[in-house]
Amino acid sequence: MDAGSGKVPAVEKSMLYYGDNLPLLRNRDYFPTESVDLVYLDPPFNSNQDYNVIYSEKDGSKSVAQVQAFTDTWHWDATARRIYSDTVDAGGRAGVALSALRTLTGESDLLAYLSMMAPRLTELRRVLRPAGSLYLHCDPTASHYLKILLDSVFGPENFRNEIIWKRKAGRGETNREAVRFGVTVDSILFYARSPASTFRRQYRPSNPAYIESKFTHESPDGRKYRLDNLTSPSYRANLVYTYKGHDPPPNGWAVSRERMEEMDAEGRLYIPDDTSQRIQRLRFLDELEGDTVDSLWDDIPPINSQARERLGYPTQKPEALLERIIEASTRPGDTVLDPFCGCGTTIAAAQKLDRRWIGIDITHLAIALIRNRLTAFDPAPLYGVVGEPADVAGAEALAKQDRYQFQWWALGMIGARPVPEERKKGADSGIDGKLLFREKENGPDKLMVIQVKSGGLKLGEIRDFGRVIEREKAQVGVLLALDEPTRDMRAEAATLGYYKPEYRLDPDSKYDRYQILTIRQLFDGKRPDYPPFRNVTLKAAPPAKPTPKVPRARTKKLSEHIEAPEGQSI
Repeated sequence: MDAGSGKVPAVEKSMLYYGDNLPLLRNRDYFPTESVDLVYLDPPFNSNQDYNVIYSEKDGSKSVAQVQAFTDTWHWDATARRIYSDTVDAGGRAGVALSALRTLTGESDLLAYLSMMAPRLTELRRVLRPAGSLYLHCDPTASHYLKILLDSVFGPENFRNEIIWKRKAGRGETNREAVRFGVTVDSILFYARSPASTFRRQYRPSNPAYIESKFTHESPDGRKYRLDNLTSPSYRANLVYTYKGHDPPPNGWAVSRERMEEMDAEGRLYIPDDTSQRIQRLRFLDELEGDTVDSLWDDIPPINSQARERLGYPTQKPEALLERIIEASTRPGDTVLDPFCGCGTTIAAAQKLDRRWIGIDITHLAIALIRNRLTAFDPAPLYGVVGEPADVAGAEALAKQDRYQFQWWALGMIGARPVPEERKKGADSGIDGKLLFREKENGPDKLMVIQVKSGGLKLGEIRDFGRVIEREKAQVGVLLALDEPTRDMRAEAATLGYYKPEYRLDPDSKYDRYQILTIRQLFDGKRPDYPPFRNVTLKAAPPAKPTPKVPRARTKKLSEHIEAPEGQSI
C-alpha cells in the first residue's frame, strides 16, 4: 500500500480518495471518460438525521462510545443556490430537470439535496463505460425525485429496475398514534449506461417446499429429478418433426432434432413406450441454479447488532447485497466505483470478487475504517491513497484547514479512534482518541489514551495530559504533536514511569507510560510502543471470504434412459 502524493494514480491499481467527490470526479486525470464498469452509491438520503460511528468501550458498553460521522441534513442557502445555478446554467437534461424540480418543490431543503446530487450523477454517467451500470441506493424520502434526475441523466430508456431491498423485519409503527404502516424497505435504482450494459442473471436458493413437491423422482444413480414440458411456446417449422414414433406438439418441440438427439444420448429424456404419450425432459435437482432473483430482495438480511461483519458504521450495508450487485453487472477484473464509500462495504465486496475498486469519502474517519477493514485480506491488497497528507507539510496544511479532520487522520495513522467529546463544545476531557489492546488472546482490554496537538506545544500542556493519563487509569498515554517536543517536555513525560504488562514472556519487559510522538516520526514509520499482541480498538472484519453462492449447474451424462415411476401419467 502506498500513500498518495496527489499525483495521477496508475489506472491498474485500486484507489482510495479522500475529499469531496464532485471535484475529484471532475478531475479527468483521476477519472477519465468511460473508465469505470459499475457505480454503486449510497448517498445521504436527506433524512434529517445525525449518524454516529459506534465503538466498544473498555467495559464492553457501546452506548456512550459514539462519534458523529455525518449529518444527513441539507439546507437551501447561498452554497446550494450556487450549485443549483451552476447546474442549470451548464445546460443539458439534468439542468432542465433540476429547473423543473424547483418549480415543483420551491427553494427548499429538498431542492438543496437534489442540487447536490445532479452534477454528481452527470459525472458518474460520464465515467461509465458503455457496458457499465449504476445502482443508486435510497429510501422513500427522495427516491421519486432521484428517479427523475436519473431519467434525465441516463435517459428513461436505460432504466432497468427499481429493486426493493427488505432491510429489516419490521413490526409496523410501534407508536400508538401511528398514522402509517411501518417502513421496512430501501430502494435501489438500477440504470444502464447503454443497451449494451453487462448483466448476468443471479440466483437465490430455491424454496424447499418447491423442491420437495416437484423433485419427486430418482434416477438409478440416485439423482433426484422432475419431468418437464418439451413443447415450443410458439410455432416454428424446423421444430416440427417426429421423433422415435412420437408426433410433435402443434407448435413443435422446444429443441431442434440435433439437440433432441443429444439429450437422448445424455439420458435427459423420458420417452414413453406408448407413442400417443408425450416425450418430456428430465430436470435434475443437482443442476438447479436456484430461483431467479427478481426485483424484490427479501433474502439478504440487514446487519444486526451481533453480525460478524458489523463495524459500527452508520448505514453499513451487508456485503452479500454488494456482492449480488457486483456479480450481476461486472466481470472479474472490472472496475467498481463507490463515490460515498463510508466504511468500505463496496470495496470489501469488490476485493473479494477480484474486481478493481475505487472509493471516495469526505472524512478521514471513514478512510481509517476502510484501511482497517482491508487488513482482513490475505494477502493484504495493494492500493493507492490520494488526498491524505503525504508528508509533514501536508499534515500542517490539513491541520490549518480542519483540525477535526487532522485529528481523525492522525488517530487513524496509529489505529486509534476518536472520542465523542472532540466534536462537542464545552468542557474538554483532554482526550482526543483511545486505543484498546490486549496482552494475550481473550485477555482483558487495556487502555491507551491519545491527545493530538496541531501546534503551539507548551510544557504546561504536557503536564496536563500526564494528569489525564493518571485520571483515566490508562496503561499508556500518547501525545501526537506536529511540533518537536523540548528536552524538558520529554523529561516531564518520563516522570510517569513505565507500564509493565501483566502477561509477558520477558519479566523485564516494560513500556513508557507517557509517550510523545511527532507527526514526522509517524511518517518515518514509528508507532506507539505497547504489548504487541493485538489492537482491538476498531472492530475487525471477519476473514475475507466470498459469500457462499448457489451451486452452478453440472452436467452428468447418463448411460441409460430413466424409467417413469410406477403409476406416472405422462
